[in-house]
Amino acid sequence: MPQHIVVKPYNPDYPSLFEKEKALLVPIFGDNLVDIEHIGSTAVPGLKSKPVIDILVAVKSLSLVDEKQNEFEKLGYEYLGEFGIKGRRYLRKGGDERTHQIHVFRFKDEHNLIRHLAVRDYLRAHPWVADEYGELKAKLAKEHPYDIDGYCDGKEAFVQALESVALDRYHQNHY
Repeated sequence: MPQHIVVKPYNPDYPSLFEKEKALLVPIFGDNLVDIEHIGSTAVPGLKSKPVIDILVAVKSLSLVDEKQNEFEKLGYEYLGEFGIKGRRYLRKGGDERTHQIHVFRFKDEHNLIRHLAVRDYLRAHPWVADEYGELKAKLAKEHPYDIDGYCDGKEAFVQALESVALDRYHQNHY
């Protein structure tokens, strides 16, 4: 059965759900771990979203992550390799009703790490933009309840513009 796309109001339990999962993941990454962050819509207070905890991980070595595939699978994750983004390791949990997803990059992959953090931080600092984004996602979920491609295509222009503005703001503040 295809993934059912449901956009829900923000749940104040999202940060604690992230922390609970982080506590399970940190020992698997071990000394390879550089940083682990809550990203995506569930990391933005007040933002409507699919109830999926997105986790961004920076590591020293992707090959060491590959060696831990069985340990991630024991926690219920599917290990999907790069899954469309070169230099990433993507893991998801929950099957069609996904609950968690992990995006792992080498710590030197600043482009992919920064873009996720910049968007999260921009939305946190601009709640009216987060509201607009949440309304768009809710509308698209109603229009495409079992069509993830239609849902994603409908947000693409908004997300690209958001990422561009967020990265500009990030670079203004950090360089």
